[in-house]
Amino acid sequence: MRIALIHALRHSPPPVEQAFARLWPEAALVNLLDDSLSADLARDGALNQAMTARFLTLSRYAVDAGADGILFTCSAFGPCIEACQAALHPLPVLKPNEAMVEEAVALGGRIGLLASFAPTLRSMPAEFPPGTDLRPLWVEGALPALDAGDVAAHDRLAVEAACRLTDCDTIALAQFSLASAAPAIAAATGKTVLTTPDSAVRKIRHLLAG
Repeated sequence: MRIALIHALRHSPPPVEQAFARLWPEAALVNLLDDSLSADLARDGALNQAMTARFLTLSRYAVDAGADGILFTCSAFGPCIEACQAALHPLPVLKPNEAMVEEAVALGGRIGLLASFAPTLRSMPAEFPPGTDLRPLWVEGALPALDAGDVAAHDRLAVEAACRLTDCDTIALAQFSLASAAPAIAAATGKTVLTTPDSAVRKIRHLLAG
């Protein structure tokens, strides 16, 4: 099976590649990266039709490259990805968050949603079912630390933020790039920690390989 991974942040490929290596090593991966997508969203502050058109172009390129399924890793672009899902049906096209949302909701209780890219917290809460007990929290400074190559500072800031989610039962990490902090967050909080790459790989493998 060939899986196309479409990224809007340059930090996203390693964690999802690692998740595939652990959970579905037989899959053949194709990486498509356009980090101007995240820069443009941060600048404009909102999604628009031009952004959706760019997502459709990337997804159709993935199909032309022989993809059996597509996994987007950019959590702030839900409506753009939904347009791709509709255009490419019945090809499996996954939002980065949908599998993790399903797993978190199945666990029940209050869910802490940790994000390092602020626009994610404007779009992702709506992906949870109505009535979900959700506490969104932005990890300020984490993404700039990662941009500067300081993974240790990124993970430290993520852990410090997660430790403020004392009233949550589960912590869901919204960005693929936050996955590096998952073990430390679990150790520091003693809570169940879900990552988008692990959840997404489990789901797309189930859909395509059974």
